[in-house]
Amino acid sequence: MADFKLTMPDGSIKDINQETTPMQIAQAISPSLAKRSVAARVDKHYIGMNEAIRFSGQFKLVTKDEDEALDILRHSTAHLLAQALRHLHPKIHLGVGPSISNGFYYDTDDSGESDKQVAADEFPAIEAEMAKIVKADLPINNRPVSRQEALQIFADDPYKVELINDLPEDEEITIAVQGDYTDLDRGGLVPSTGWIKHFALSSVAGAYWRGKSDNPMMQRIYGLSEWTAEDLQAQQTAITERKERDHRTIGRQMELFFTNQEIGAGLPVWLPNGAAIRRTIEDYVAEKERENGYLHVYTPVVSNLDLYKRSGHWDHYRDDMFPPMKADDGEELELRPMNCPSHIEVFEHEPRSYRDLPYRIAEFGQMHRWEKSGALTGLSRVREMTLNDGHTVVAPEQVESEFKEILRLIREVYADFGFTDKDYRFRLSYRDPKNTKKYYDDDAMWEHAQAALKRAMDDMHLDYFEAEGEAAFYGPKLDIQFRTALGNEETMSTIQLDFLLPERFDMKYTGEDGQDHRPVLIHRGVVGTMERFVAFLIEKYKGQFPTWLAPVQAVIIPVNYGAHGDYAQSIYSRLMKDGRRIKFDKRDEKLGYLIRDAQVSLKTPYILVVGDQEVQNGTVTVRLRGSDKTQEMSVDEFEKLINSDVANYSKGSEKVQEMLSK
Repeated sequence: MADFKLTMPDGSIKDINQETTPMQIAQAISPSLAKRSVAARVDKHYIGMNEAIRFSGQFKLVTKDEDEALDILRHSTAHLLAQALRHLHPKIHLGVGPSISNGFYYDTDDSGESDKQVAADEFPAIEAEMAKIVKADLPINNRPVSRQEALQIFADDPYKVELINDLPEDEEITIAVQGDYTDLDRGGLVPSTGWIKHFALSSVAGAYWRGKSDNPMMQRIYGLSEWTAEDLQAQQTAITERKERDHRTIGRQMELFFTNQEIGAGLPVWLPNGAAIRRTIEDYVAEKERENGYLHVYTPVVSNLDLYKRSGHWDHYRDDMFPPMKADDGEELELRPMNCPSHIEVFEHEPRSYRDLPYRIAEFGQMHRWEKSGALTGLSRVREMTLNDGHTVVAPEQVESEFKEILRLIREVYADFGFTDKDYRFRLSYRDPKNTKKYYDDDAMWEHAQAALKRAMDDMHLDYFEAEGEAAFYGPKLDIQFRTALGNEETMSTIQLDFLLPERFDMKYTGEDGQDHRPVLIHRGVVGTMERFVAFLIEKYKGQFPTWLAPVQAVIIPVNYGAHGDYAQSIYSRLMKDGRRIKFDKRDEKLGYLIRDAQVSLKTPYILVVGDQEVQNGTVTVRLRGSDKTQEMSVDEFEKLINSDVANYSKGSEKVQEMLSK
């Protein structure tokens, strides 16, 4: 009599006994299939090819050409890394080692043996040890164990013991054994270490155990693993590209911003070059908003805590807010986590009628979020940020038309920054109806608001995808998702419908009938926070900003300061008065060095060289960024060229294209 029943991919039922392995099933079907099969799956449970099947369900063999097979390979390589580390550091403590989107990692702790954790300079030795284990082609076998046996096996590894003790009492515990190494594993690794042929360790970083800042800091070793050498090389090239685009590295090189402990973690300081970029963006967006009927305001960065209790932010985001400050009169003040309560107070400052709607207000509002120190990253994850925030108060019948106007504005701004429809996608973010703790409990409100967003997107004939559980606590939203230059996806802009806060703040306007009516609040951010947006642009452009955004738009270099300095100064003064951001390089260095520095360090769009010929002719010799070619032109001609370049948001004037083609 069969112990288990498997439903095969073709719908047939296969009876098996409790010793049957996926390898046996694969070989019975086809020897070639067995050679291609990485692991098996019964329902949602992965099973190694050498592992006895222990339950009935839907059966599937996972072959090398499937995406999930790559995850299995990477997870297996994490185990391979751990085994090599245990050989080289016998008393090292191990945490967890999962596969991730572009590789794998393993959290390690060798601090018990010495003050020195595993470092990148050990990678060659570790990789060599991993290669020995691969050559040994050790079979990988999973099996269930009792909780008592598991605790005995990992008695000397406190992190594994913690994981075991945190498992529910009724949960099955399984281990994976490969040669002299044993690890906790839920099942589903490659058949043997010989399958892992193309791998490389890539980096090491600190990481709190289980992501909690009050836990020990471990060393997280990252690596890559692919089925082919070509794919591994492609991944390594991509990593090099990501490092070259890292906004923190470029930010230091171009002197855009810095952070330090003296000022405070997660509190960036914008240096003059970075401030020039930010100011340009703010001026541009503010003018676009003004053209679209927005009124700009300034509201306090700190407010009475009761304001955020009333809005619901205190209940929903308390852990992400700074601790309140108590004034001498007993008032509790809070660094604001969001600008919307302040903007509601602006609307409520005086009576409003239907003639005032839509009522649009905007602000570059400074906010504070209590991010854990381990999560802080350059400009992209900070504790103080400035949001390009805006709120529109509308009558219920104006919701869809105003939503479309906001989206039109956002897409227009994107176009000026050089983004196309291929750079982003739209996500309609809905509530999870089961999560009444996170989301305001009003089914009718949610259904009405979500339907309004969906109708508006359909009317505009825009493609979108829907995501349950991504809404704000007070309403659904449209999130515009960008793929960053480093391969991640981030939300750039949002449009959120809010029927809740108008109720909580008793917002009202006088309708045509002379009666009070409840408006709808629309939250929107065109480019998100200045910090994250500039980080995104740094990485997108690799620091080579288009002329209108470049912190230094042109560098003037005299061949000899004594002979040509006065003429260079006159050009500098003229262009600066014209509103351009110009640097006059007066250093006593070789001309070639100064040109390279302007190109490499400042990544300046235009380099103007002046010598005897230029002084005599009243001209400048212009070199474009990224080109060795030069062109002599009059100062008037260059002035028109750079001004046209800026006015067109660096989309390319005819003159620039003409120079590039020569």
